[in-house]
Amino acid sequence: MGGVRGIVLDSSVLLPSADDEVIGDAGLSSGAEYLLRKLRYSSIPIGISHEQGLSSSKECLLKEVAKTYLCTIFCLSPEDDISSEVSQIWEGKDGRLIHVVSWCREDIFQKKNGSHVLKVIVGSAEREASNDSGYAVTAEMLSISINKLQELPLLVCSMNIKAAGEEALAVGYVMKPSREEDFAKRGSFPLCPTQNGLIFLPLNYDLPISSQLQLVDAILHKATDEILAVDMTSPSENSDKVTFTRNLQELQRYVECQTDCCVIDPFNNIFPILDRMKIQQILMGLETLNIDGRCRIRAPSFVKVDSFDDPNLEQRLAEAKLVLPSIVKPQVACGVSDAHSMAIVFKVDHYKDLNVPLPAVVQEYVDHSSLIYKFYALGGKVFHAVKKSIPNADTLMNLAAEKGLKPLHFDSLKSLPVSKEQLNVDNHKLDLELVKDAADWLRKALDLTIFGFDVVIQEGSGDHVIVDVNYLPSFKEVPDDTAIPAFWDALKEKIVQERTKKQKPLN
Repeated sequence: MGGVRGIVLDSSVLLPSADDEVIGDAGLSSGAEYLLRKLRYSSIPIGISHEQGLSSSKECLLKEVAKTYLCTIFCLSPEDDISSEVSQIWEGKDGRLIHVVSWCREDIFQKKNGSHVLKVIVGSAEREASNDSGYAVTAEMLSISINKLQELPLLVCSMNIKAAGEEALAVGYVMKPSREEDFAKRGSFPLCPTQNGLIFLPLNYDLPISSQLQLVDAILHKATDEILAVDMTSPSENSDKVTFTRNLQELQRYVECQTDCCVIDPFNNIFPILDRMKIQQILMGLETLNIDGRCRIRAPSFVKVDSFDDPNLEQRLAEAKLVLPSIVKPQVACGVSDAHSMAIVFKVDHYKDLNVPLPAVVQEYVDHSSLIYKFYALGGKVFHAVKKSIPNADTLMNLAAEKGLKPLHFDSLKSLPVSKEQLNVDNHKLDLELVKDAADWLRKALDLTIFGFDVVIQEGSGDHVIVDVNYLPSFKEVPDDTAIPAFWDALKEKIVQERTKKQKPLN
């Protein structure tokens, strides 16, 4: 039995019947939008079938859906051979065609369907009575039943794993929809095997997590998307400072029991990324990379502040070798709404009324000619891009002088005050090998597979200063044909590494 060569969704599973509940704004049946989103960038051809004589309003709706979700429309009659009709458009595809129909239309195309077509019947009573059958499909099976449309990716994943054989590794992933969309539309999460044998499965919290984890060899997560609160004032360990959503807590519980499943990366490993103070302390270890006759790579000077009314604040800033202007950031680095609410301060007495969440980190402001280097570590491979950044201190102070040098507040994700001047990369000489050494050092220090960090080069000294570190960035500045294979390689290397530690073979 081959893998899945294509999926055709019958109109009966997309359009609600008179008794069905309409979900979402598109007027589709329950689970239809979810499934279409997951299949759109799955690297598997997707089609929509409907019978002749469909009402014009329904036909228009299906055409709009097909346009949005990159589907092919097939207008079929019960006498048509689906496999033959599809082959005229989806040429050169091996494997089985999946035709998804509602239980009320399970008898359509019964005579013409051959062994190359698997009919998936949604919502049948037979499935509900025997829900322990899983998603195992044999070459002889002509049909299988599932309860919900949302189960289809599990079935497809199971079929593709079986077809790919022992070398296949399944990666279940979970992240917020907008981030998943950014990754998926670049081809990051195909349901069919990648060039290095990975198959991706979107984990669904509305389905039993245990059955999904039985299919996958690894879990890729963006746990920072599912943080409800971070208490930086708590004296307890990091794991007790962070409150995750109920869904992620459930996933963590199951992962603890599923010892064969590799987590990329372990939840505990991301905690330093949440704490700007912790990251600054880790970055101080970069000094071990510095040698005479070469530019330095370092952390910025910093100090933690619990209260802007601290009478010793000015003295503490001086002891930390901080001069004005300084940049002030919340200690919590991500996962909460105000984690990116920052300010640049030009006068010491303006700290008293500063609107930045506490506790905060006051950080050295590095003059860097408005250039920032975005670095991405994907396993052992390192990529970078150059972007505009905040102007030098003298430019900022001239702008702020017009407003009495009041603090410059901004959200670093939305309103970063970048320079309007043309990028001039020649202003600085980037020591790429030095930064790659730092990336390797950070990877080991943080024990993370995929992370990003920002580097600025200080005017005058040429110091390379790492000003920010983040987990599982989108690396969107790196071309897809370079970034995506490196992304897949990083994931596979991590899975193989963990398997080797446990002295277990690959399947």
